[in-house]
Amino acid sequence: QAVESGGGLVQAGGSLRLSCAASGSIFSIRVMGWYRQAPGKERELVAAITRSGITNYADSVKGRFTISRDNAKKTLYLQMNSLKPEDTAVYYCNTNPSLWIWGQGTQVTVSS
Repeated sequence: QAVESGGGLVQAGGSLRLSCAASGSIFSIRVMGWYRQAPGKERELVAAITRSGITNYADSVKGRFTISRDNAKKTLYLQMNSLKPEDTAVYYCNTNPSLWIWGQGTQVTVSS
């Protein structure tokens, strides 16, 4: 239901922009979220956005990450700035709460 892209290897302090191309008709009416899972840790929600654009962020990324969406294109974005090594994880998009089968995600690796 969703294909994530845009991950990569970046130095601390750098930036990346993730994209999530979704299929299905529910994208435009659902709260969408970006999640991440670091090795040995549980998957966590890092940012969410309502269909009207109201956003919410985990404290760990507040002020550094920006979530946005294009309902016409059924695409979700995550702009990540001032990246830290602790942001290293596989990033996924899904509805919030998660209703879709999880996709492959996109790996983000931040080197110190």
